[in-house]
Amino acid sequence: MGDVAIIFKIMPKSPDVDMEALKATIKEKIPSTQDMVIEPIGFGLSCLKIALVVPDAEGTTEEAEATLNGLEDVGTAEIVSLTLL
Repeated sequence: MGDVAIIFKIMPKSPDVDMEALKATIKEKIPSTQDMVIEPIGFGLSCLKIALVVPDAEGTTEEAEATLNGLEDVGTAEIVSLTLL
């Protein structure tokens, strides 16, 4: 089996969340994080889009999503894109 590239869209719990601190926390919890970009949405709110590469095995995408949703400052984390490498 190969690897899977996943793009997540992460919404913070509030506009007051320190996005740089959130990026550091994500990198610590999920070392396979390849890229992170802060995207402004509007009205002072931004989201974080991250790219992960995980093994193509059962449950790896759900595990990554559960880890992200379990972080303190994360409101929601959803898969935007998924592709086999």
